Amino acid sequence: MKHTTFALSPLSRALIVGIGAMASVSTSAIAQEETPKEADVEKIEVTGSLGSLPGQDVESVFGFGKSILETPRSASTISQEQMERFNVTDIDELVAFAPGTFTQSFFGVAGSLDVRGTPGENYFRGVKRLDNPGNYPTPIGASSRIDIVRGPASPIYGPSKIGGYLNFNPKSARASSGQYLDSPTGRLSYTAGSWDKSILTAEVGGPAEVGGKEMGYYLYGEVENSDSYYDNTQTDQTILQASFNIDITDNLRFEFGGMYHDYDGNQVAGWNRLTQELVDDGTYITGTALPLDTDGDGQISHEEYGAVNIGGNSFFYVPAAAFTDDEATDLMKLQNVGTTTLSGNQVLVAPDDQLGNEAITLYFDTIFYADEWEIRNQLFYDYYDNINENAYGFSQFHESWVVEDKLIFATEYEKDSLLAQFQFSPSIRYTDFEHGDDFTFEYFNRRDLTMASSPLDRRLLSTRSGKNYDNYDVGNYLDLGIAAMTDLTWDWGLNLVLGLRYDTIDIESTSRSDLLLFATGDETPVYAEETVDGWSWNASISYEFDFGLIPYFTAAEQATLVAGQGAEIGVGQLNQPGSSGAFDTSELIEYGVKGSLLDDTLYFALSAFEQERTDFNTQNVVTNNTTNNEGIEFELRWVVNENLVVSAGYTNIEVINLTALENGNQFGFLGAEDLVNLTDPSLVFGGNVIGLNLIGEGFANSDGRKAGIPENIYTLTATYDFQNGYAANVSVVDVEEVASGFSAAVTLPAYTLVNAGLSYEAEDWTVNVTVKNLTDERYFRANFPDLFGSQIVLPELPRHWNATFAYKF
Repeated sequence: MKHTTFALSPLSRALIVGIGAMASVSTSAIAQEETPKEADVEKIEVTGSLGSLPGQDVESVFGFGKSILETPRSASTISQEQMERFNVTDIDELVAFAPGTFTQSFFGVAGSLDVRGTPGENYFRGVKRLDNPGNYPTPIGASSRIDIVRGPASPIYGPSKIGGYLNFNPKSARASSGQYLDSPTGRLSYTAGSWDKSILTAEVGGPAEVGGKEMGYYLYGEVENSDSYYDNTQTDQTILQASFNIDITDNLRFEFGGMYHDYDGNQVAGWNRLTQELVDDGTYITGTALPLDTDGDGQISHEEYGAVNIGGNSFFYVPAAAFTDDEATDLMKLQNVGTTTLSGNQVLVAPDDQLGNEAITLYFDTIFYADEWEIRNQLFYDYYDNINENAYGFSQFHESWVVEDKLIFATEYEKDSLLAQFQFSPSIRYTDFEHGDDFTFEYFNRRDLTMASSPLDRRLLSTRSGKNYDNYDVGNYLDLGIAAMTDLTWDWGLNLVLGLRYDTIDIESTSRSDLLLFATGDETPVYAEETVDGWSWNASISYEFDFGLIPYFTAAEQATLVAGQGAEIGVGQLNQPGSSGAFDTSELIEYGVKGSLLDDTLYFALSAFEQERTDFNTQNVVTNNTTNNEGIEFELRWVVNENLVVSAGYTNIEVINLTALENGNQFGFLGAEDLVNLTDPSLVFGGNVIGLNLIGEGFANSDGRKAGIPENIYTLTATYDFQNGYAANVSVVDVEEVASGFSAAVTLPAYTLVNAGLSYEAEDWTVNVTVKNLTDERYFRANFPDLFGSQIVLPELPRHWNATFAYKF
């Protein structure tokens, strides 16, 4: 078993350079190339920890290199060793290791985690990437560590969302000690598994010398070509990542690199024609919709949909109970109606559905040490080109990029009992977007899932016809920000972290009216611009007791930029009376206690929080809900001995949709169980009933509670090293029942998901075999519950296996 060594002292008086040189160090110590004296640092070696204990410095929360233990916020870190031991392959599986996280299905694509009940953000080396709620699966294999921070980001990182974020730390040319690798090292691996899973990875890193300058490099590549449990679904992707570090002088260092990710797959909407009976025992209503393809080209155009009155006299029903049998038109009614038992792999995916994404991420950091200062300039670029097409009637594209340059001046001084650290950071961030989507005449229920997709359900998509978009936005926004933070630590235990930030953002957006639904082509594009600005701040206080407990309290207000799935800001969001639809703020109150006990082999954290968006007029149901979130999170990590490592977690959360509560209703696609005065669901499955789900006494959703997020989640992981090369692991995630849609008309059952694995490690090769969903639990995840949760749901994977073979050199 590997050994993990870390250094602890009261509130990190001695700091260690983290992986990728991302963690801060004492700038004066680096400038003088001194090593902390042995007497000043309590060194503890915990064998078998798999990097699970919070002893390493983590900059991703406040930027000061405080460890997770010392950070007065709820956060978790998952090491590369943990991900390899438990055979973690996508971010959805991180739920077992981090309380406060649980992800509804974004049409089966693991783009980002929901953190504290709202969509989270992804950061790369401490800089925010473009939004990715479900544009492509975020790769994790090239990461040395993933930090999960709950709550809005530090002011030093700029405008962020209320829920939290994941920070990905790429595998680096530097070892965890901060020094370059001693010699070349590498790894080759191949993963096989159920449904023809096939992943090949290769990585190599080591020291080098260029022009007499010491440097290091790390290269990573991954190629996947896998089928899927779900019909008409596959994954083909290529990931290339490189990182380089070079010491120019004793006081100047460059860190640079990037990642290229080419993904080709598709979204999975899951089961349509949703009823409680379908969830309970798989009973599915069969039947075919009436044809609408009048020109015989094999697909239904917007014009063909618009030429008929498929929705009857009213397209919009308030409340849902207003819809009766008499409201159903002939075109809505299914033919040849029957029932069958549906399998989980029979899902709403057509053979030519596609989700393609090309992403390029680049960074170049310059780190300079002058006297008592560390000056770091972070230059960052992120780009994606995305296409998303689904035969049932949704298509989308976006081509967007962002460039950010952040300059951080950091220093510290020590006087008497006080260690004071300061950061000052001006930054500039420019985002350019082009985005189009097409969702009018999006009919989930027309296709019978026991049959192939056909002209009865296949729609002509705007991304193929080049017209009839619902939104087509082109524009940019420029964020000029300035931030200052301080970390004050007294050697008798008190710690204060204070931060303040100001942002001003110039937004320009143009709507291509000539490309919108039923446009003639002569329309003039609509242009709008607006400048928004706002403050962010953070105040945290904690106290470290001699016996290992650290209680803390944090209050924060965070500016939030409300962009869409392709980083776009639409014309309709700008110049709203009384508020901006593109910019608002969120608030956090959090208090808790952390502890390191049993000779620092046991770590725990308990926190209670309340988070709230303050601008009720702004709501984006895709990327940034207007919510009030409150709950409790508990995390425990314990290295029992050199053989056994365990962790446990608990999440209790309540998420209230504030805008829906304020309005007394929530718009949605109405499902069969919503239409309580409809005697036969087959009367409407050929069409689509939309309307408002009412909130209040007498309705299933009486308090505006967000669907899809369970109130209580329990997790447990354990791994045992037999000290003869063999090791075993198990993870358990226990999830409460939850409503599938906002109306709460359909309930998804509680479940317990068990994964278990066995690995063997020799001197230069390893094999890891993992069985996921060991007990073959039948369970579901809500799919986009605020909007579509009453019509579709995602059946999750049955029992399956992965085996990874790796050779190290």
